Amino acid sequence: MSEVRHVLVLPDRDAAEAAAEALGERFGLDEEPQLVRDALAGEDDAEDAQWLLVLHDERGSLDPSALDAFAGEWDGWREEP
Repeated sequence: MSEVRHVLVLPDRDAAEAAAEALGERFGLDEEPQLVRDALAGEDDAEDAQWLLVLHDERGSLDPSALDAFAGEWDGWREEP
C-alpha cells in the first residue's frame, strides 16, 4: 500500500498549532504533522496567510471524512489530493 498524504487548511497559526496537538491525541499519529504557512499570492502580511497541516499516512488508515470534520472544528477543511 502506498503512502497517502492529507493536507488540512486552517485559517491561522493558532488554529493550526492547536489542531496539530489535538490530531496526535485523537488519531494516534506515528509522527507529528508538518506545519506550513501558505501565504496568499502577492501578500506579505501574516494576516493574509492560511496554515497547512501535512499528514503522512503510511498505512492509509486515516479516514478522510473524519479528518475533514476535524479540520472543520477549527474553521478549516481537508484538501482533496
